[in-house]
Amino acid sequence: MGSTVEAPVTREDLEDELRRTVGGAGEQVESRRRGIVAGVVITGGILLLGAYLIGRRIGRVRSTVVEIRRI
Repeated sequence: MGSTVEAPVTREDLEDELRRTVGGAGEQVESRRRGIVAGVVITGGILLLGAYLIGRRIGRVRSTVVEIRRI
């Protein structure tokens, strides 16, 4: 068995391999970033509004009305 000497792995080697592995996915995300952010903000707003409305409804259902009558 012969010994093989391999060159050490450099930062550039790792970056090149990562770019080849990921491919165009990074570019696609970057080009659609504005739409993704807008979608996340709108979804968050809808969830927040839904939680508020459900909380109001539960508050009405659980609240007790007490009438005091004078005799």
